[in-house]
Amino acid sequence: MRPDKKTKLLRPTSGKVREALFDILRGRIENSRFLDLYAGTGAVGVEALKQGAKEVHFVEAGRGNASEIGKSLDKLHLPEKGKVIIRKALAFIGWAEINGMTFDIIFLDPPYHTEEIMHVLEALGKADILNDDGIMVVEHFTKRRLPDSFGRLNRIRDYTYGDTALSLYGREADKPQRPGGAEEDKE
Repeated sequence: MRPDKKTKLLRPTSGKVREALFDILRGRIENSRFLDLYAGTGAVGVEALKQGAKEVHFVEAGRGNASEIGKSLDKLHLPEKGKVIIRKALAFIGWAEINGMTFDIIFLDPPYHTEEIMHVLEALGKADILNDDGIMVVEHFTKRRLPDSFGRLNRIRDYTYGDTALSLYGREADKPQRPGGAEEDKE
């Protein structure tokens, strides 16, 4: 099999960062609908399945990489829980919204040194594909400061690991606040 032309540009999430990611997500993964946007090798989404995600959608534009993810899922006997989608991230976001798809966790690791990250984050901020209590984790270069909000998504926290940062976003601002900052129960 011939690798994708972009294979040399792949920058898989390091083991250290992947371990930190799953420590951050502990308690949220089991039975979740997980989106691995820019899946690359699929390592993050596969780990989500191993840790109990109900299903993972792997979005990867490279056909060769997508094929390898499919093979990994077959080898691990997980093909029914993983769906590999060969599509560019921006196109997938629009398609997912039109089709009413929602996710509990969205993980994205776009190319570090391009402006694509900003376009995708703006699209995710406008799209309604993250569940109300869901979380989005963006892996990016530490020198790139991301805005505090994108549409309806607001930064929760940042974590730094060498040259890599993980920025967490959610829809927490959608929850009404009581005076003094306590959250109000919705009924």
